[in-house]
Amino acid sequence: MKFTKKLSIIFCSLTTAVFNTAVIVNTYKSAAQAQVVELITNGGFENDPLVDPNNPNATNPNITGWIKNGNSVDTSGTKIDNFANTGNQGLSLGGFSDLSYISQNIPTVVNQYYRLTFYLASTEETPDLKNKFKVFIRGKKVCKKKDTSYQPYTQYTFYFKAKETSTEIKFASKVQYAFLYLDDVSVKSTEKLGQNSVCDAPDSEE
Repeated sequence: MKFTKKLSIIFCSLTTAVFNTAVIVNTYKSAAQAQVVELITNGGFENDPLVDPNNPNATNPNITGWIKNGNSVDTSGTKIDNFANTGNQGLSLGGFSDLSYISQNIPTVVNQYYRLTFYLASTEETPDLKNKFKVFIRGKKVCKKKDTSYQPYTQYTFYFKAKETSTEIKFASKVQYAFLYLDDVSVKSTEKLGQNSVCDAPDSEE
């Protein structure tokens, strides 16, 4: 009887240990998974189909999840396009006479670190080269590019620490002769700050 009782105690102890370990592991996984949640809505610009998939010039001015600002002429040039970094679509950036803006407010945790990534392409080339591109995080300019010559989709990364429970991510653009394209915008939490990409417009550029 004593031997059977000891075996029962040992079995119960092992079962409890395994259960507790499983709880700890699952809790750890849940915390880790929470850190990689995508905070940007429609960052790949795939939610709104082209008006006519058979006509690449028939672009779609609707951008689910994003707010467009600027005068009507300039914002009309900001459209869903079939030139993509990944997937089927990207965003053709407008702003012919003045800067055109798209923005999105994302939920953030105060004092948490975050990483913003996006891909930018340009089809302008010299001598027809005149464009501007800016990025703002909660109103602070973190990237400013001027006269970006032809480049394929190129990744840019910026880190920030949230100061409020909602953070605005905003892009501004103006293109004179051809197009700038934006795709795969993403914001995810991270454990620490990293190295920001270099945006090479001079400080005096506005």
